[in-house]
Amino acid sequence: MNLSLTHHLFSTSPQPPPSSKSPFFKTKSNTRTQPPPPSSSSCITCKILINPSEKSFPRKNNKPPPPPPFPQPPEPPSIFSPTTIPPPDHNPFQKLAAAALDMVEKSIVTNMEKKHKLNRMVDPTVQLEGNYAPVQECPVHQDLEVVGTIPTSVRGAYLRNGGNPLFEPISGHHFFDGDGMIHAVTLAGPENRASYACRFTRTNRLLGEAALRKPVFPKQIGELHGLSGLARLALFAARALAGLVNAADGFGLANVNVVYFNGRILAMSEDDLPYTVRLTETGDLETIGQYDFDGQVKGSMIAHPKVDPATGDLYTLSYNILSKPYLKFLKFDKWGNKSRELTISIEQPTMIHDFTMTQAHVVIPDHQMVFKLSEMMRGGSPVIHDPNKMTRFGVLTKDAADESEIRWIDVPECFCFHMWNAWEEYDENGDKIIVVINSCMTPADSIFSGSDDLKSELSEIRLNLKTGGSTRRVVVSGMNLEAGQINKQQLGKKTRYVYLAIADPWPKCSGIARVDLETGEVTKFLYGPHRFGGEPGFVPVTAEEEDEEEEGYLMSFVRDEENEKSEFVILKASTMEQVALVKLPKRVPYGFHGTFVSAQEIQRQCF
Repeated sequence: MNLSLTHHLFSTSPQPPPSSKSPFFKTKSNTRTQPPPPSSSSCITCKILINPSEKSFPRKNNKPPPPPPFPQPPEPPSIFSPTTIPPPDHNPFQKLAAAALDMVEKSIVTNMEKKHKLNRMVDPTVQLEGNYAPVQECPVHQDLEVVGTIPTSVRGAYLRNGGNPLFEPISGHHFFDGDGMIHAVTLAGPENRASYACRFTRTNRLLGEAALRKPVFPKQIGELHGLSGLARLALFAARALAGLVNAADGFGLANVNVVYFNGRILAMSEDDLPYTVRLTETGDLETIGQYDFDGQVKGSMIAHPKVDPATGDLYTLSYNILSKPYLKFLKFDKWGNKSRELTISIEQPTMIHDFTMTQAHVVIPDHQMVFKLSEMMRGGSPVIHDPNKMTRFGVLTKDAADESEIRWIDVPECFCFHMWNAWEEYDENGDKIIVVINSCMTPADSIFSGSDDLKSELSEIRLNLKTGGSTRRVVVSGMNLEAGQINKQQLGKKTRYVYLAIADPWPKCSGIARVDLETGEVTKFLYGPHRFGGEPGFVPVTAEEEDEEEEGYLMSFVRDEENEKSEFVILKASTMEQVALVKLPKRVPYGFHGTFVSAQEIQRQCF
């Protein structure tokens, strides 16, 4: 698809203002949800947003409204575009430097990039084709048409993240390189009502490029190849040195995942700190700003942290590709106070996109996908598959005092981009076993190299803590299963079911598979001809009881490519039958990961 310039892509006639009345956040009383007790991460008043405007709320029965559950930021602009950001006020030296560096980019760097042949995984004409193409922001549309009935127990919002480039790519572009945009469907089951909105997450990168009216931050996968990639890095460094761009506040995209923790909705990618996003009373989205856990985190965090359903503690990893330590393990209590930060010694900077945990341990993969910047000098990519490295899994107790307690176990021929669950059990010999459920991808570099032989097989890996041995068993063969969830109330416990996207034809998702891990039985829900979706989100509706693991609902965005319509489907997990379909007012591109935030969690938001 031939993309136009940003002002053409993202500027349209003004949208009618959304109604300020919404049924989605009614409560039975006017009691305000109490914030957590004071701590180092207690709520603070948020900063003023871009182009603030006054906002009023309707009153009922002429009585004063109850106090809001969180500080009220001003309402953001109707639709974000570069014209909403004032250009930088450069001094004469900076203006001269900007002109000179623009000339260097046009005459040298861009010409170097034109000589580099792009594979289909970084070719923008492929990566931004059809429903992968970007969309502009969409203010809230309420009272959407619902086919069927939204379950009465489903009350809250499903938020899904994805890449949505603000500017047309200059050269290479990977699916992972787009600016973060969150799509939100707010649901009120009792009233059978739904709303939709989508917004960019206002990252430092997005605002910096919008102010300059062009992309200047290097695309970490699409552009960093060979000598032209080094030239692109040097150009960015020169612009930063001249004060034309601000790299100190981070350069991440916040485009991979959405996580709810300690009253905060966090937009995450593994190249930066998370960004706090607020879901408003009307179902709109507002970026509050970067969140460093009140100064407790200095580097980036991966986009797949784990929240312990029993304690509310958050576990995560942080990796560094330039200097040691290459990997850190972090733990925060349910109030956001850091209680662990351990260095994990690994020999090479490694891509660790995900990890998992049991009730007592965390399981950390050390894969064959590594970062070698020196490969760019030889004309290659800095992300490579190292065939001489043995994949291994590190098993560490959640309250380990230091890394000496980690147990590394080799797992040959395994690259799992995502890990779904893990638990402890004992085998027939009485040996303690860590069971890991994940999707193993082969070849390991498929999502970067564009291999036509890609397979992503749901697998069970068993790690014997006594012998140090491992086994791998394919649970479902002949079917690509990626991007999914379990009942998160069961995270760390033995689970029977996992719900995954059927990634066929890759990378599109033609349906949802419920896999019975005990029997291997697969129950499918297919979207139909020319209809494709994404990751299914699981919404539990019962208490944490083992015999009710599958009591809940599955949700996913769906695109009807033939009729050019976007929809949001809700399935009953126990039967895999559709119970409701929401017709969406705008096209929703394919994206990455999401989460469901309950109405109670929305009311407990704080900043």
